[in-house]
Amino acid sequence: MDEAQTPQFFLFKDTIARYALSGISDQQADQEEGSELDEFVSYLASEAWPTVPTAAQDATYDTRDKVPEIDQIALESTSFAFIDSLISYGIIEDADDAYKLFRRILDDYREQACAPPPVWSSTRTTECEICAREVPLTYHHLIPRAVHAKVLKQAWHPESMINSVAWLCRPCHTMVHKVASTEKLAREFYTVELLLGREDIQKWQKYAAKQRHGVRHR
Repeated sequence: MDEAQTPQFFLFKDTIARYALSGISDQQADQEEGSELDEFVSYLASEAWPTVPTAAQDATYDTRDKVPEIDQIALESTSFAFIDSLISYGIIEDADDAYKLFRRILDDYREQACAPPPVWSSTRTTECEICAREVPLTYHHLIPRAVHAKVLKQAWHPESMINSVAWLCRPCHTMVHKVASTEKLAREFYTVELLLGREDIQKWQKYAAKQRHGVRHR
């Protein structure tokens, strides 16, 4: 996957942006167009990212034990263009400050990339995630509990995803379990987006969205 398409790269870029914006004056920020600031941050990220260890580039909660501590990362290979740009933009004064800043950026990035997944109950919505009606909701295990052991044994998904849920009304919940077996749901339709990609779910969605509370699945 191209570096610019990985969630980790975007997280790294956003981390740089926070530090860069805090290091420039309000007047300088006002003078810059939003697109120019974005281009500058994108440039910094693209220059610095190749020097980040591969294990850190691939950092997730599930790989956190493989990600080196930031103090263990040698910064001698840090891009000169990255350092020079920080100095030229007035964000830091010299190379020593640049190394210190880069270490803080890496530390912040590592903490975010390796953060544990959310408590799924906290993702509760007020509308069904399929039909979008505001009705009483149930939670659908996107990876059905009946196949959790097999999922982990076969390494279909990382452990951090095992308890992910979607908040669905009862009719939509019933429909989901009708269109595929528990194993197929676990392997192929383990997100709401993947479920909504099915033609039969799309047809059901259009029907259910027009119904009042109490629609009967058929």
